[in-house]
Amino acid sequence: SSLSLQASEGVTFIGPDTHAIQAMGDKIQSKLLAKNAKVNTIPGFDGVVKDADEAVRIAREIGYPVMIKASAGGGGKGMRIAWDDEETREGFRFSSQEAASSFGDDRLLIEKFIDNPRHIEIQVCIIIIYYLVLADKHGNALWLNERECSIQRRNQKVVEEAPSTFLDPETRRAMGEQAVALAKAVKYSSAGTVEFLVDSSKNFYFLEMNTRLQVEHPVTECITGLDLVQEMIRVAKGYPLRHKQADIPINGWAIECRVYAEDPYRSFGLPSIGKLSQYQEPLHVPSVRVDSGIQQGSDISIYYDPMISKLITYGSNRAEALKRMEEALDNYVIRGVAHNISLLREVIVHPRFVQGDISTKFLPEVYPDGFKGHKLTDLERRELLATAASLYVAEQLRSQRFLGTPRIPIAKSKRSSWELSVHLGDGIYPLAVSKDGSSFSVEVDGMKLNVTSEWNLASPLLSVTIDGTQRTIQRLSRHASGDTNIQFLGTVYKLQILTKVAAELSKYMPEKAAEDTSSILRSPMPGAVVAVSVKPGDMVSEGQEICVIEAMKMQNSMIAAKTGKV
Repeated sequence: SSLSLQASEGVTFIGPDTHAIQAMGDKIQSKLLAKNAKVNTIPGFDGVVKDADEAVRIAREIGYPVMIKASAGGGGKGMRIAWDDEETREGFRFSSQEAASSFGDDRLLIEKFIDNPRHIEIQVCIIIIYYLVLADKHGNALWLNERECSIQRRNQKVVEEAPSTFLDPETRRAMGEQAVALAKAVKYSSAGTVEFLVDSSKNFYFLEMNTRLQVEHPVTECITGLDLVQEMIRVAKGYPLRHKQADIPINGWAIECRVYAEDPYRSFGLPSIGKLSQYQEPLHVPSVRVDSGIQQGSDISIYYDPMISKLITYGSNRAEALKRMEEALDNYVIRGVAHNISLLREVIVHPRFVQGDISTKFLPEVYPDGFKGHKLTDLERRELLATAASLYVAEQLRSQRFLGTPRIPIAKSKRSSWELSVHLGDGIYPLAVSKDGSSFSVEVDGMKLNVTSEWNLASPLLSVTIDGTQRTIQRLSRHASGDTNIQFLGTVYKLQILTKVAAELSKYMPEKAAEDTSSILRSPMPGAVVAVSVKPGDMVSEGQEICVIEAMKMQNSMIAAKTGKV
């Protein structure tokens, strides 16, 4: 292996040794090691599942629901939940194909699916001085507290935080001690992560161990004050750990949101591709950290994971960290691709999440009909209408100014009021706007709102104050037709702003007929066609698989929307 070659050349790998990586990278072997180390494990079949028929037999023996997992898997790839025999056969097929595509290893295992679990990780940092020999005498092991990772979609994490709102000190200590026991059993060195599932009664079960720093390690660094990469370098050099277990604190609270190039309105996030035409991270917000590998002009392609960045906020308590995350998401500028900012913002302000009432079922339970964006209250609707109208008038006034020329107007325009008609959603709202200095007074639904801003229309971010309430908005587009898109409270709203006269005349404009797509199968995402299940002339029924699309190493079955002939 490459690690063995490095060792023979006198090169030290910053991370665990080959044995630990291989043992923990194989879910079947790692589960057996965990059992031997007296770590709680999920009931299931500990061998390799040979085919779909054996998968069904094993699933029946374990009892539904079951989780089908790639032995070499990670990142949610090669994982399927099955509730019956048919789903087990389909899950076996897709999981094995995804596993082969992503990891070059199609081996699968099956275990009991823990319903309504929380996904908890314990960060461990182990040292075995000078590798295995001295480790037996001078090794040291620490667990660096937990991370809560229960907000997921397609078995991939979306929001993480440290510490967990759910664990008490006794459970935290028990999980930490088992994490350390497993690491010592495999003679692990460097930083790694042990994952557990925890049920509502605080029973916990070993899920897997990741032999690396994970995406969400910054939240652990925030609450412990440790630089985990520095610790890994010191361990690789052979230095002992500088800390004891009693030295590891929980200071404050940290939240991490995974910002993806995805459309959250489709299955909570189908991949989006394109060029980042505009990109601005919210680093001006206090206590914000952004880890990213892209910049303005970068391409998001179909070949890699669609993550744009990790957005981390820190506070002295959870409420403060959440408030800073809300502000950071409002100030994050991403143009050119679809993104999940709207979903992230809705999650962190949802009453269930704020109360800590979360599980891996959070998204489907809170949004059973799919994510629809922020639902405006009456006050928020008035705020958006007033802001949009003020923007429209501010732009009209700017277009009348002539800068850098000696031109003298023949007559001064003394216009100070405007009558507008704004179309938002299913409603059309008459608005009256008047100007007073840099402020606008907007009458909506018989109520007057005062809107103040610097009105820097060239800035991607616009801070407005509406009756004393500060909001950060983004105007994404505008057209001569009056159509404009405004990002408000994280969600993008489509509005049409017209003068009263233009609105009265618009009813005479012909409407474009919508395209009939009922007989067309159109992929909801860019990807590669890896399998076609029909041929021209075949009769297909509603719900029948037509083809399989692979995008970002995930396979998706495309089905017929109605009965018909190909």
